[in-house]
Amino acid sequence: MQKKEMIAMLLAGGQGSRLGVLTAKVAKPAVSFGGKYRIIDFPLSNCINSGIDTVGVLTQYQPLRLNTHIGIGMSWDLDRRNGGVTILPPYEKSSNSEWYTGTANAIYQNLNFIDNYDPEYVLILSGDHIYKMDYEVMLDFHKQNDADVTIAVMPVPLEEASRFGIVVADESRKISEFEEKPEHPSSNLASMGIYIFTWSVLREALVKLKEQEECDFGKHIIPYCHENKKRLFAYEYIGYWKDVGTLNSYWEANMELVDIVPEFNLYEEYWKIYTNQDKIAPQFAGKDAVIERSIISEGTEIYGKVYNSVLGEGVYIGEGSVVRDSIIMKETYIGKNANITKAIIAENCIVEDDVQLGVGEEKPNKLKEGVYSSGLVTVGENSVIPNGVSVGKNTAISGVTTKADYPDGLLDSGEYIVKAGDR
Repeated sequence: MQKKEMIAMLLAGGQGSRLGVLTAKVAKPAVSFGGKYRIIDFPLSNCINSGIDTVGVLTQYQPLRLNTHIGIGMSWDLDRRNGGVTILPPYEKSSNSEWYTGTANAIYQNLNFIDNYDPEYVLILSGDHIYKMDYEVMLDFHKQNDADVTIAVMPVPLEEASRFGIVVADESRKISEFEEKPEHPSSNLASMGIYIFTWSVLREALVKLKEQEECDFGKHIIPYCHENKKRLFAYEYIGYWKDVGTLNSYWEANMELVDIVPEFNLYEEYWKIYTNQDKIAPQFAGKDAVIERSIISEGTEIYGKVYNSVLGEGVYIGEGSVVRDSIIMKETYIGKNANITKAIIAENCIVEDDVQLGVGEEKPNKLKEGVYSSGLVTVGENSVIPNGVSVGKNTAISGVTTKADYPDGLLDSGEYIVKAGDR
């Protein structure tokens, strides 16, 4: 293997349980975003735009769609003879087999992959954030400071700081303290989960902590490096960054894309977001169709009205149907005279005629109150909602449902229908 200055290791094995039924059958990084994209497209595009041509993608939970989407990396110009993109699932070893038990443990189990390239530096990325970042600029910062570890950080409201790893840094950006999700944060500089390590330093820490249960960067590797007097620096990122790990943040991030001047622009020529996309037919709007402030992907057919929504490829909206403030993913069919408000509908669903989604008053969800909130209707992939039924807010539906599942034709706010195996 040819020696590389820096390679990227992209952690994409997370279940994403806070996305509820959206991730019952698919890893969070493979969930659709912005119509034709998937969440993992953003860090992969950042890599190639930053000149990084060697990326290991660590998968674990429900990896099929993720693996199919990435393929050999051609869409991101990562189909390289030397380097390129490599899928790294857990594997059986001669003495035992084990799952990845933490973010750092996943890297430790792939030491051989990294050693093959003998890099000076290793970039650690998460597969479930929406942002654009030039990692080359961050590497220059790492070199200028003769750093052992550089952590990308951004300011967050102090009241939210306890959700993140928090750093305290001096004027030169040298880190004096690091706390993982502190109860009483002493700073509002939050770790973005993006790290550059000098490889010799990271390798030493991984080997030293190999027996640590559920070994994690924030809880173990960073504190170990700090305690052992390594040079830790904070690289402050200014720009759009969104952790789309909850249904509300995922919905909000999609809705921000349809603003007249969106804060996050998907279509900048100088920093393209690439994706593995089928060559399919153009959009078609019927003579009575109305489309306002929406993203409409290729292959869609619209005969009704769509307002302030994001539609994936191959979506069909029937005559008389109205879609508002919603995300409708790839190949989903909406019948005639349906009324859909503030819903997230996953791929390959069928919503039959005269269905009403998002009706009535909000009530807390009885299955997972903290997951299904913000007034959303969430429908998992391959689901069917029968004609003529009404569905309230803070609801979840997954699976092929029939009229018998809806007492008096209604799924009240806060209720759920989740078929076995879809939770």
